[in-house]
Amino acid sequence: MFLYQLLSFFFAASKKEEDSKYDLSLYKRGDLLEVPRTLFTHFGIYLGDNRVAHLIPDILPVISKNKSAIAKMVTNNRLLMGVIMKVASVRVDSVVDFAYGSEILINHMDKVCSQPPLDGDEVARRAEKLLGSVTYSLLWYNCEHYVMYCRYGMAISYQTYQFCTTVRKIVCSRMSAYLTALCGVGTMLYLGCVTPLTVLPTLLISFTIWMAA
Repeated sequence: MFLYQLLSFFFAASKKEEDSKYDLSLYKRGDLLEVPRTLFTHFGIYLGDNRVAHLIPDILPVISKNKSAIAKMVTNNRLLMGVIMKVASVRVDSVVDFAYGSEILINHMDKVCSQPPLDGDEVARRAEKLLGSVTYSLLWYNCEHYVMYCRYGMAISYQTYQFCTTVRKIVCSRMSAYLTALCGVGTMLYLGCVTPLTVLPTLLISFTIWMAA
């Protein structure tokens, strides 16, 4: 009994400390909240009353009808499987659950986006209207596309653009052209099948990458 009370005390103290980390008076209805993570940045729209609407990959609504389980904070396993299966939902969570312990930036995208933000109530109305299941795409429809549409009226993702630019620099480089040609020649020599049907694709692919670099 004593151990249970002790654990309950520590849990309550930890929860209180976590809640006090975020000052809700800083957020206004329609604000775009941004949470930097290690590999990506997560986005949401503040609806007021400690509620944040955000698009997040989640496999659980597809395999279960248990509403209480679905309402719980999305775990990393649920998120990863959602990304793989391309299923997500626009859901409402508390600020603490949304931030997941990270720092929250407020309307940081206002400095980046050339389009002026819409009225806060209109932003929140758009966010609420889109609540529910959606088809997810890491590149073409993610949490940033969702909030950018709600706040600025255009579904774009700067993260996606930066990612595609980086991939293009890696793939469409002179070094890639050299390596492609070298691998093609090496494979043909190893297999002993140096014919026009194998040489032509190797040269064509290498030439295309070279010209795109």
